[in-house]
Amino acid sequence: MPDKKIRVLMSKPGIDGHWRGGIVVSRALRDAGMELIFGGFQNIKEIVESAIHEDVDVIGLSIHSGAHLTYTQQVIDLLKERGVLDDILIIVGGVIPAQDFPKLKEIGVANVYGPGSLVSDIVEFIKERITK
Repeated sequence: MPDKKIRVLMSKPGIDGHWRGGIVVSRALRDAGMELIFGGFQNIKEIVESAIHEDVDVIGLSIHSGAHLTYTQQVIDLLKERGVLDDILIIVGGVIPAQDFPKLKEIGVANVYGPGSLVSDIVEFIKERITK
C-alpha cells in the first residue's frame, strides 16, 4: 500500500485580506504531492474543527494582521483542549517580526516563515517532520 499523503490545512485566522503568500505556499505544497485543504478565512474554532474533521497532519496559518501571537496561542490552546495538539504540526507565515519567532516557537509552533522565505524550505521542513 502506498504511503498516505501528508494532509495540510492552510488557513487565515481573522480577516486581514492578504492572500498571496498563503496561495503561493499552498500551491507549492500541493505541487510537492501533499493534500492541501484550503480553509481561507476562518475563525479559531473553525480552523481547529476543520483540522480535526479533515484529519490533517499540518496546520499552516497565514497571518498578516499583527495578531499572530494571539491567534496562534488560541489555536494551540483549542487543539490542546481537544486533545490533538501532539498530532498536528503547526507552521505560521506572514509579515511577522523576527523578534516574535522565538515566542511563537515557545508556545508550540514548529517553524515560522516570514517574507522572502523559500517555499522549497517549507516543503522540505514539512516532509522531514511528517513521516508517513
